[in-house]
Amino acid sequence: MNDTIRKFGYPATLLAEYRHWVVLLRPAQPTLGALILAAKSEATAFPDLDPAAFAELATVTADLEQAVRGAVDPAKLNYLMLMMVDPHVHFHVIPRYEGSRELGNIAVADAGWPGVPALGEARKLTAEETDTLVRWLKDRWPSARG
Repeated sequence: MNDTIRKFGYPATLLAEYRHWVVLLRPAQPTLGALILAAKSEATAFPDLDPAAFAELATVTADLEQAVRGAVDPAKLNYLMLMMVDPHVHFHVIPRYEGSRELGNIAVADAGWPGVPALGEARKLTAEETDTLVRWLKDRWPSARG
């Protein structure tokens, strides 16, 4: 795994692994169920990915959206490819909704709704909260492909 993937908490945050991609729970949650979709390659530019990675992206995003919609019921999902600090190809996947969503004692409001996601107001998860959310989302992952 590349350095960007490890920075986002791999392997503790791993939700699903594919041939070219991993899906991770985002350690800081601007909204509940925020994820990192990261290419496993060393590519630092989107067009430098293997063509097979682009083909696989259709399956990965279908699985990801099914799991997040089942867990959080967002109005929209935002895919942000920022790559300013962490150089390897990855997206921040941010469920968007009015108000807040919660799982047990983990509640996260969408502070940016309906505008740009408020990434700076993200809730930093404890190790216990990370484990809880990883189990919660893994339970919703399409088992046939993830």
